[in-house]
Amino acid sequence: MTQIHRRRLLQLSGAGAAAAATGGLAGILASGRAPAYGQEQTLHWVRWSDFVPSSDVVLKGQITEECKKALGFNLQLETINANDIQARVTSAIQAQTGPDIVMSVANWPQIYAASLADMSDVAEEIGKGGGGYYDVFKTVCMHDGKWISVPWACGGGLVAWRKSWLQEVGFDKFPETWDEYRTAGQKLKKNGHPYGQTAGHTFGDAPGWWYPYLWSWGGKEVEADGKTVAINTPEVVESVKFAVALWKETMDEGGLSWDDTSNNRAFLSGTISATNNGASIYLEAKKKPDAYQTDKGEPMYKDILHASIPSKIGAHFNEPGPFTDMVMGYSKNQKMAKDFLKWIHTKDVFEIWFKSQQGYTCGATVDYENDPVWAIDPVLAPFKEIPKTGRMVGYAGPPSQKAGEVRTKYIIVDMYAKAIQGAKAEETVAWATDELKKVYGA
Repeated sequence: MTQIHRRRLLQLSGAGAAAAATGGLAGILASGRAPAYGQEQTLHWVRWSDFVPSSDVVLKGQITEECKKALGFNLQLETINANDIQARVTSAIQAQTGPDIVMSVANWPQIYAASLADMSDVAEEIGKGGGGYYDVFKTVCMHDGKWISVPWACGGGLVAWRKSWLQEVGFDKFPETWDEYRTAGQKLKKNGHPYGQTAGHTFGDAPGWWYPYLWSWGGKEVEADGKTVAINTPEVVESVKFAVALWKETMDEGGLSWDDTSNNRAFLSGTISATNNGASIYLEAKKKPDAYQTDKGEPMYKDILHASIPSKIGAHFNEPGPFTDMVMGYSKNQKMAKDFLKWIHTKDVFEIWFKSQQGYTCGATVDYENDPVWAIDPVLAPFKEIPKTGRMVGYAGPPSQKAGEVRTKYIIVDMYAKAIQGAKAEETVAWATDELKKVYGA
């Protein structure tokens, strides 16, 4: 048997050590594994394919390179379609293997709370360093007094609208009430410029429109106790009836099958006049002024403004999109994940990514309200108010795991979509009531 010196033996581990003890170099080769000292550590981070593509370039380039220099391990950043993230998380939890860190949207952490690592020490440190978190992150990222996800940033939707087209039908500012919105939309659609929204199963734009729409009529999912279903009211039935008329009279009716990219394409192609969306439409138009122009040959971005959706009850709402990072409980690289998240949230590093967003997202901590990025373009300034003026799913209760399940199942979205497709308003509200009771158990 080949003799192995003690110093050499201590350099080997796992299958490599066992193979070396019985067969020297040949044994190591046969095992298929290199000695531990020759293996580089890698942290696997899954995120969505950003709606601001330059931000992905920053993360995959400069940030990844700086991570290796600063922390001594490789960052494997994988970007996928946002609609595929939840399926990826579910399969990884079932298999107990997969990415170490996964980006989450809205209140997804509440859905997977039992399968996530405790990140309290990291989240508290980052929060204190940034002047404190917005309340929306505390409700989304905390469970049983622990931080189960680390706040990253906050997106959200406002209505992007074509200023000149609204002016052509007599509106110098965006309509504030649903009746005004309907009147303007009827004229716009007659002119070939309908509104455009999705009523499909897509993670962001569908809930981001239909939840605030529900709230703007005085509707709510459950009572403040977070379990008593409260959606079957005359106000909600009226909102469904109005939505059907609004859809037929003012909307691009193909929106039933749209995903989160469809309305962007429709707006930029000049097919629709207004849509609830993040800042990505405006940013893309501004980035490519020669590609996206008005019918008069002028840069389209100069004809775009942003506003809150209309309201029946006077108050205007949005559904903020808290973006957070979940460290998976099965991960064997939890210390690496913590070190990475602390590092990337340091001001100098995070600012690289934050600037690349150009106002598409707000920071998770209040210090970013005063970031110089907001002074660059006043058209984007309204987005910085989203964390303070938004409402989370589950209202009037908390954005709990059950509220997350309701959102994931698109129950609120489908309540309106079913009526748009021909069902009676009373029937769709009754259906939604039954579906909510199955989830909430009350």
